[in-house]
Amino acid sequence: MADLTDTPERWPVVSAAERFRGRIFSVRTDGVQMPDGAVAARDTVVHPGAVAVLALDGQDRVLLVHQYRHPVGRLLWELPAGLRDVDGEPPLATAQRELAEETGWRAGTWQTLADCLTSPGMTSERIRIFLARDVSEIPAGERHFTAVHEEAGIELAWIPLGDAVAKVLGGDIHNQTAAVGILAAYAAREDGFAGLRDPRAPES
Repeated sequence: MADLTDTPERWPVVSAAERFRGRIFSVRTDGVQMPDGAVAARDTVVHPGAVAVLALDGQDRVLLVHQYRHPVGRLLWELPAGLRDVDGEPPLATAQRELAEETGWRAGTWQTLADCLTSPGMTSERIRIFLARDVSEIPAGERHFTAVHEEAGIELAWIPLGDAVAKVLGGDIHNQTAAVGILAAYAAREDGFAGLRDPRAPES
């Protein structure tokens, strides 16, 4: 059987030109040398990466957020998530902060659920999805974040994990990170989440 482990590989880049630089990401065209010696132009969306949190309560319900996403023109059900745009902040700390800021909830138990390359044919973006359990609502007096823009209208919902799986398979939940997280959590529950990695596990 083949070793089904993704491995680092870097083909030679003979040229690079930045095409666009925005608030969050940039776009670069690389001249990549193929194994046969030919050079092919490859556009890359350079992205800082993100984290997402699958929060699971004592009744095996998943916390989802309903948020407007302009590029696709939809209100999507998603996992709480955020950019890794704070220099030096570990992914776990980013996840804990995003869960608190977006939902007003926190967790006592954290594990690494999955690592995803969101669209590896076009972007460097990678997302670490955490499983958060032993959750509790943060008292109003301890919340120090004011939501703005799309986040100001976020709606929260707790949905049984099995129902969330059915929503993914039925085509009702489209967000890729939510789909991966929900299906991964459903599979990981089989052994009581014993097979999951430490929340500070290195990123491969």
